[in-house]
Amino acid sequence: TIFWFFLFSVNFKGIMINFLLFLLTFCYNCYIVNITVEVICLDIIISNSSDTPIFKQIEDAIYEAICNDDLKENEMLPSVRALANDLKISFLTVKRAYDELEASGFIKTIPGKGSFVAPKNLDLIKEEKLKQIQDLLEQVYQISKVSNISTKEVQELFQIIFEENE
Repeated sequence: TIFWFFLFSVNFKGIMINFLLFLLTFCYNCYIVNITVEVICLDIIISNSSDTPIFKQIEDAIYEAICNDDLKENEMLPSVRALANDLKISFLTVKRAYDELEASGFIKTIPGKGSFVAPKNLDLIKEEKLKQIQDLLEQVYQISKVSNISTKEVQELFQIIFEENE
């Protein structure tokens, strides 16, 4: 009575996981099988009731994943057709989202190979975030103007928020 040893090495998101299986058999063998599994986890939630177009929802979800480092530099994105099939939408919608992301410099597409996360342009990301902050501050201004809240009161609130979160 001799054992078979099966060693499986699986690379999951940069972490090597080893599995060793023992099977009882009549001869002694050792097989090493390396399996590389590339898994891309994208949380893309599509809302048909949203005023935001579906391609923009996809674009925003991928943009956030890139900014939050959920998608790393040079990581391959799902193919247009695969993502369209997963989301049960037209591949033209996904293609438009990918085209917008490529035009913005967040992904690059290599014909015949696929779409990949472009190297991060930190200045571009900072500029995008500053624009978002500016839009939100304009909303704060409008609310404070309508509510007769002074600039000083808004600044005090802002200072409190920063102090609480530091």
